Amino acid sequence: MNDDLRERIEREAEKHALINAVKHESDADVGAIMGPLMGENPEFREHGDEIPGIAGGVIAEINGLSHEERRERLGEIAPEELNELDSEDDEEEEILPDLPRADEYDQIRMRVAPNPNGPWHLGHARMPAVIGTYKELYDGWFCVRFDDTDPETKRPDLDAYDEILDAIEYLGFEPDETYLASDRVETYYEHARELIEAGGAYTCSCSGEEFSNLKNSGEACPHRDKDVETTREEFEAMVDGEYDSGEMVLRVKTDIEHKNPALRDFVAFRMVDTPHPREEASEYRCWPMLDFQSGIDDHLLGITHIIRGIDLQDSAKRQQFVYDYFGWEYPEVIHWGHVQIDAYDVKMSTSTIKELIDDGELDGWDDPRAPTLASVSRRGIRGDAITDAMVELGTSTSNVDLAMSSVYANNRDLVDDEADRYFFVREGTEVALTGDGPDEATPQRHPDHEDRGTREIPVGDAVVVEPEDLPDPEERVWLKGLGCVRYTRDAFQFTGDDIDAVREEGVDVIHWAPADESVPVRMRTPEGDVEGAAEPEFAETDADEVVQFERIGFARVDRHDDEESVAYYAHP
Repeated sequence: MNDDLRERIEREAEKHALINAVKHESDADVGAIMGPLMGENPEFREHGDEIPGIAGGVIAEINGLSHEERRERLGEIAPEELNELDSEDDEEEEILPDLPRADEYDQIRMRVAPNPNGPWHLGHARMPAVIGTYKELYDGWFCVRFDDTDPETKRPDLDAYDEILDAIEYLGFEPDETYLASDRVETYYEHARELIEAGGAYTCSCSGEEFSNLKNSGEACPHRDKDVETTREEFEAMVDGEYDSGEMVLRVKTDIEHKNPALRDFVAFRMVDTPHPREEASEYRCWPMLDFQSGIDDHLLGITHIIRGIDLQDSAKRQQFVYDYFGWEYPEVIHWGHVQIDAYDVKMSTSTIKELIDDGELDGWDDPRAPTLASVSRRGIRGDAITDAMVELGTSTSNVDLAMSSVYANNRDLVDDEADRYFFVREGTEVALTGDGPDEATPQRHPDHEDRGTREIPVGDAVVVEPEDLPDPEERVWLKGLGCVRYTRDAFQFTGDDIDAVREEGVDVIHWAPADESVPVRMRTPEGDVEGAAEPEFAETDADEVVQFERIGFARVDRHDDEESVAYYAHP
């Protein structure tokens, strides 16, 4: 890479990092700027392996600036970008595009259609966040429809139904109706019968390999021209469970010479030997495929707009064949790209997370290392913070990156005002105290709310501090809320200096905890558990309360046991 190209990358990285930092009023993040950086500069893509390293150096400098310094720098190098940020309206109407043909419908009706094969990971939050927001914008309607008609490959988890509804409530929404596809099997049978009578479907006993060879060569299945009566009889035998898995399917007649082989005579129903885990549906053996089931339901429920992944474009085309047979109008469809989330080592996949839990590598779905809604909720991150971040991604057909820093910035705005401050020392080093110092420290509970009063922290003969805060011999530090000390002969000696030592002489301010009366705390973080000591009053906090550990970050109080208190780290 030549010097000119490197300079261009540095300039563009600086611009996008400043935009990211100013917009979210937080530190910039390499992952968050890579998408727009590459999108605006496609010529950079061949150097994709080198760019994160170059951008990282630039971002480190930007993250050392204050918010006002970042704004000033952005105004120097890209004033139009700063003006755009200043003029942006944060209302969702500005972020989400208008729904197509929205004014042609009496009511906007949408659906969230999860497969309940496990609790939700973070990526799942995008659909209810956007659909729930559209409902609010258009005074519309949305339902949750559990597409649970695959008892084998994506076997439903009986607990997941309620867990998913709880997740949607956590994100800030309540569906107008809830449906289970496994309760509606008879409805799908009735429509299959109508389709057979219309000549739009046939039963097929070809093996998967046989049909695939025929399909790929554009040749009709030998069962395609079977008469309606035979198809009807064989379908009823499927419904009665007279065939084994793989022995018989019902296919929708499409165009056997269609340019896309995936659309040629697709399967509408198949036999499944594994009973459904729901007792109410356990007797069924003939199950609809998702494209058939979902297509029928979307029409019967009056869905006007569908949002689905761009990788599912063929679903709309398959369903259109069924709609044409019935003379129905297909809903408006918005296809979007996948959302990718940084900050996690664990793959964002239900099956992967489940496997890690089963193997004991994660404690459960709410393990702080898991990229799940249960996890971030237990960490004290509010659903609104996730919803707002997801809505900000819009509905682009391109894959989009969600930086957890934007979620953290949103949550910080929500919790900062109410979160009382406490001292928590990680893996502390005990240091004796000498000299004529106060017996008690009284730092404020919240710097912006004097009316909340102060905390009372007994001092004693020693304190614990974080190892990296221990100064060099004969250097001073300011124990926050207590006073100035000098580190001499392995002890802290009170100096009697006033606050000017900090303001004018640059003495570092550090947090601490009393050695004798501190509270043992285990803080669970995405990087692993951290043990330490907190000031005594932390033991009086309530479970679910969000606090700020000074100089560390926000955390949710989980519980207080006899041996220790447990908190879950949220973010800086």
